[in-house]
Amino acid sequence: MPRSLPETDVVIVGMGAAGGVAALPLTNAGLKVVGLEAGGWLNPRDFAPDELRNNDRNWPQTIQKAASEAPTVRANPSETAVQGGHPMMNAVGGTSMHYWAQSWRLNPWDFKVVSSTLARYGRGRIPEDSTVEDWPISYEDLEPFYDKVEYTVGVSGRAGNVQGVINSAGNIFEGQRRREYPMQPLRSSPFTDLMSSAAAKMDWHPFQGPAAITTEVYDGRPPCQYHGFCNKGGCHIQAKSSTAFSTIPKAIDTGNLDIVTFARVTEIRTDVSGKVTGVEYLKGNEIFFQPAQVVLIASYAYENVRLLLLSKSSAFPNGLANNSDQVGKHYMSHHQGSPVAALFPEDLHNWYGLPAQGVALDDWADDNFDHSGLEFIGGANLWVHTDRKPIGAAKMDTFGEAPSWGKDWKAFIARNADRSNTSYIQKTTLPYLNNYLDLDPSVKDSIGLPVTRITARYRENELRIADFAQDKMEEWYRAAGATHVLRFGLGNAMGATTHAYGGTRMGDSPDTNVADRWGFCHEAPNLGILGASLMGTSGSRNPTLTVQALAWRTAEHLVSNWRSRTA
Repeated sequence: MPRSLPETDVVIVGMGAAGGVAALPLTNAGLKVVGLEAGGWLNPRDFAPDELRNNDRNWPQTIQKAASEAPTVRANPSETAVQGGHPMMNAVGGTSMHYWAQSWRLNPWDFKVVSSTLARYGRGRIPEDSTVEDWPISYEDLEPFYDKVEYTVGVSGRAGNVQGVINSAGNIFEGQRRREYPMQPLRSSPFTDLMSSAAAKMDWHPFQGPAAITTEVYDGRPPCQYHGFCNKGGCHIQAKSSTAFSTIPKAIDTGNLDIVTFARVTEIRTDVSGKVTGVEYLKGNEIFFQPAQVVLIASYAYENVRLLLLSKSSAFPNGLANNSDQVGKHYMSHHQGSPVAALFPEDLHNWYGLPAQGVALDDWADDNFDHSGLEFIGGANLWVHTDRKPIGAAKMDTFGEAPSWGKDWKAFIARNADRSNTSYIQKTTLPYLNNYLDLDPSVKDSIGLPVTRITARYRENELRIADFAQDKMEEWYRAAGATHVLRFGLGNAMGATTHAYGGTRMGDSPDTNVADRWGFCHEAPNLGILGASLMGTSGSRNPTLTVQALAWRTAEHLVSNWRSRTA
C-alpha cells in the first residue's frame, strides 16, 4: 500500500518551465504547494562548457529517466511505431535549464486562425481534415501574463509595438504590448549584422530576437558572458533565466513550497464522484500518496497525456478527464526540419556566442503577408544565429566541394570552418484528425508502464510552408553573399520534439477539448493542466513563453476561484 502523506493545498507535477512559474503566484497567495520533480537539483559542475557531453551525449546526467520513457513514433495507424529519442530532461527547472532560451510571444493571429482565415480568404482555405479551432482566449487576454513572466523571469529584447507605437528596430509585426522588455537584447555579431543588412536592403524587417537571458545585472544575477555553450548547456553564472534561478527560489522563500526530488508520479487518483484527490509517486523503492485539494500537471505534452491515460478509475475508465475521448487529440509539433545551409566566401566570425543571439524575420510568419495566391495558411519565422563550436564545425556539410572524409575533407574544414551557417526555421503546424497521442500497447518504460505513442505526419499545408520558407531563406542568404546554398529535404514524419503541442487542448466546448479557458479539465474541475499540451495552434515560434504566461494565468485564476475549484 502507498504511504499516505499529509494533505496539501496544491500538488504540481513537474517543476520545469511551466510548473516552476505557476508555483510563484500560488505561494505568494499563501497556498501550500508540493512540487514533485522527477529529477534533482543541478549545480555549477553540471553546467561545465563541454560540447561533447552537452551536445553529443545530450546531458547524460539528466536524461536517464526521460530516455527510458521516450515516445514511439509512426506516421499513420497502419504502421508499427518505433522508439526514438526523448527531447526532454529531468531536473528542477526542467528543460529551461538547457534550452536555447528564445522567449517569443505568439502573434494575435495565432489565437484566431479560423475566424481570421475565413474573414480574409474564405471557407475553403482551412484544410478539410484539420481540427483547428480558435483559442477560447485572445492575445489581449494573455498579454498581461506575458508581461508578468518577462519581468519576473527576466527576458531581454527590443519591442516593436508598445501601446501602438511601432519601433522598426523591433518586431513590427508583433502584437501590441504594454511596455518595453526589461532588458536590452543580446548583442549582435558580425554575422548577424551581415544578415540584418542584407534583409534591410530587400525591404524586409530584421530584428534581434527575445531571450530569457540577462544582458545586465538583473534580480541579482549577472549578465550573459557569451561563452558559447547555451545550446543544450546550462549557465554556470545563472544568466539564463531558468525557473530554477528565477521563480522557484522566490516561491521557496515564501515558506509555502516544498519540492520533492526524484519523485516519479505514476497515477492521479479520484474519488467515486470523479473529483481528483491527489497523486501517487514512486521515490526510491517506496510508493507515496500525496493528497491535495488541487492537482496541476506540468510534465510536458507527452507526459501530461500519458499520465492522464494511465490514471483510470470507475469514473474515468478510459483515462482521467477522457470520457469525451479528447485526451491525446489535436496533437501537433513544429515542422523544425527542412533547414537551409549556406557557405560564404569569407569567415563569418561566428565562433561561440549562443543560439538565442540571433536575428529574425517575421515578414513570412503567421498571416503577416498576403496568402491569396498561395495554397497554404500560416508561415515561418526565419532565424540565423551566432553559435559555433569545434565539434559542430567539424560536422559541417561540404556543399559538394569535398568528400566527407580524408585529406581533402580536412583541408576543406580547415579553410571553411567559420564560413558556413545553418538556419533555424520554425513553421506553423495545424492539428489534424488523425494526428494524436495514445499509449503504446507493447513498449514499456523502466518500471513497466506503457510509453506515449505518437501517430502523426505533416500535411500539404505544412510542406508547402516549408518549401516557401526555404525559398525565402535561400534568397536571404544569397543577398548576404553566400556562394553555395543547400536545401534539406522537407520530410513528413512528426517525431518527438521540444515543441510539442496539443493532447489536452483548451477550449470552451468539452466535446472537442480537455481543458476549459483557464486550463482546468472540463470533467475534473480541480485538475489543472500546464504546458503546451493546452495550446490549439503552434504559431511559428518557440512555445516556452506562451506556456509560462498560461501557467501564471491558471495559477492566478485558481487563487481567485479557490472555493469554486475545490468545492
